[in-house]
Amino acid sequence: MTGETLQRDDFVSSSPYLDPPARADYAPSAAPGTQGAVVQSVAEGSPAWQAGLEPGMVVRAVNGVPLDDIITWRWEADEGRCTLDVEVPGEDGLFEAELYRDPGEDWGLQFTDVLFDGIRTCRNACVLCFMSMLPKGLRDSLYLRDDDYRLSFLQGNFVTLTNVDDKDLARVIDYRMEPMNVSIHAVSHEARRKMMGKHEARGLEVLEALCDAGLEVHGQVVLCPGLNDGDELVRTLDFVEQHPAITSLAIVPLGYTKHSRFDRSYSDDPAAARRVVEQLKPYQERSRATTGSTRFQLSDEFYVAAQLPVPPADHYDGFPQYYDGIGMLRSFLDETDRVVLERAPELSAVANALEARGERVLIVCGHAALGVYERFCAGAPLRGVAAPFPVRNDYFGGDVNVTGLIVAEDLLAQLPEDLAGTFVVLPDLMLNFDRMTLDGSTERDVLDAIAARGGTGAFLTTLPGPLVDGLAERFCQNG
Repeated sequence: MTGETLQRDDFVSSSPYLDPPARADYAPSAAPGTQGAVVQSVAEGSPAWQAGLEPGMVVRAVNGVPLDDIITWRWEADEGRCTLDVEVPGEDGLFEAELYRDPGEDWGLQFTDVLFDGIRTCRNACVLCFMSMLPKGLRDSLYLRDDDYRLSFLQGNFVTLTNVDDKDLARVIDYRMEPMNVSIHAVSHEARRKMMGKHEARGLEVLEALCDAGLEVHGQVVLCPGLNDGDELVRTLDFVEQHPAITSLAIVPLGYTKHSRFDRSYSDDPAAARRVVEQLKPYQERSRATTGSTRFQLSDEFYVAAQLPVPPADHYDGFPQYYDGIGMLRSFLDETDRVVLERAPELSAVANALEARGERVLIVCGHAALGVYERFCAGAPLRGVAAPFPVRNDYFGGDVNVTGLIVAEDLLAQLPEDLAGTFVVLPDLMLNFDRMTLDGSTERDVLDAIAARGGTGAFLTTLPGPLVDGLAERFCQNG
């Protein structure tokens, strides 16, 4: 693979941990400083199976190279033969396994993680860090402040680059690990020190090196009133405009909880949100005129806060920063219109089944998403039998209003005590990989609480298409 560009899609089949929404509290299984990949499964008949590998064994090195992450594995094990140094738990020493495969054949190994030496944690003191705004008593993994460049490449995490040393930088460039997702926030050292702390300069130095090497970068600015807005934002926009390797820049508003030092953001100030929208327009227009792409992108929250319509889909350049809240609202609106039109017979069947049973549907969402679910439910088939149910986030407080941060405590406090004849659609985003809410309730806990009030419920993917699938399966296929 030497000399080629690594692609993020190359790694999707290597681990179950690559879906960003599902891994909001991701923590690697390996402890910091350890090395080696724990075998999760071995496909029967595969090269790994023939070489005697079994679940629980630890691959310490491949072709003599210590195995620190899935990137090294894919890089070193790219040919038709590889040599593994393998540890068997409870036994002394290592044994050497020779693996051979035919062209296109998989080695047949699945590992328990994508990072085999622990996670690189953040060394900054960012005033905007959401982890520092969390209440006490949550799962330990939620307080883990990761800042690992490998997770930027593998699953799209945003990183500051302040802990990337020269060896790491050379690896990123040599392996062409792109795109990298970088939290820039500001470019003047004074503003960066106020926002990020004393290590800020290294992040900018590494960013410049990546751009000079021609690696694609997706940038992010968390805009904080009084810290990196106004003239400071102009400096950042000018910097990005002068660095074509930064192919997209997401501007997202500060989000704060009742446990933070902040007490306002753009959600509280429509006029300020509109000023930011206007500030970006000349940069967007110049970029579209010269490159054909908008490049400078505002998150959906700015348009909602400014009480402005969200731009059309072609404004979003193929949605490169979709999971940073860039274009999700537009995508949902367009998908809703398409689904309501194309799947009207299924929606009518759902509505008819609900009316026959005397039941209704409540779709749980955050207040930020209320408008889009009102649109989904207002169509002719579902009107009168389905409605959104926005949950106010008292647990986190502040301006937190997104669906993915709804907790069981708030949900159950605000749902009606009498849910007879009600089917509650619970967004799957509320649950982590282990099917638990942020405040520690299990999926079963929530469903049992709803049943105790006479209702039924299910955790569903609440994008328009999958939501129709879930409702049709519930009310049509099962009678």
